[in-house]
Amino acid sequence: MLIDPKSNQVRGVAKLNKKDARSETGLFLLEGPQGLKEALDRPKLIVDLYATEEALERHADLFDRVDALKIDVQRVSEAVLKVMCDTNTPQGILAVCHQLHVDLQDLIDTKPQLVALLANIRDPGNAGTVLRAADAAGADAVIFSDNSVDVYNPKVVRSTTGSIFHLPIVIGADIAKTIESLKSAGIQIFAANGGGAELPTLSKDQLAKPTAWVMGNEAWGFEPETLELVDLEVAVPIYGAAESLNLATAASICLYASAFAQNAAD
Repeated sequence: MLIDPKSNQVRGVAKLNKKDARSETGLFLLEGPQGLKEALDRPKLIVDLYATEEALERHADLFDRVDALKIDVQRVSEAVLKVMCDTNTPQGILAVCHQLHVDLQDLIDTKPQLVALLANIRDPGNAGTVLRAADAAGADAVIFSDNSVDVYNPKVVRSTTGSIFHLPIVIGADIAKTIESLKSAGIQIFAANGGGAELPTLSKDQLAKPTAWVMGNEAWGFEPETLELVDLEVAVPIYGAAESLNLATAASICLYASAFAQNAAD
């Protein structure tokens, strides 16, 4: 059992909470039982797995799957896991995994029908929740712009609750070049923006077409040059007294509007 929080092994894992270390190694941290459950469907991505005795007992069925897949588990103390994780109350399980993003062109070659493009999204919780919503809506991919939060940030990973393993992810994308590439592939570009056409006014035929929804920065929205590139700005109407919608909530509504139309067409 690992019991020394100051050991080189523990410090090496803890470094993966930093973006530079993740970029250098091509690894990221996955915390908690739900994340591990989803990762076990792609076991080759798991490099190392750590767990406390309490977690092994509490999640015995999950670790039966781990044993069946012949994945080694390194037992650690609570103090060690707390150093490895970036949370104050770790969930007892931590996996070191290979990163899994794809290239934009490889994504386009799959002829995606529904895509979320995060343009300068900085909040980890928002980014992870959009990715989770895209997964739930059956989207084909999520694209992170080069100025967005790192998808492998532990807070982003946790907020996806395992959806990070379910759909292709592109990172470090140039917004303008990405939009042009998607357009060239026959994908219409909608920007979720408060000043645009109200979502309910769009026809089912419009929404059923291959679509990329672009989500802007939480504080200041879109850069003017981005809006010049999109096909349509679309607003989610507010019928009550709320000042605005949370970014992730608006993204969920927009993605599902397309998903409803596309699945009805199918």
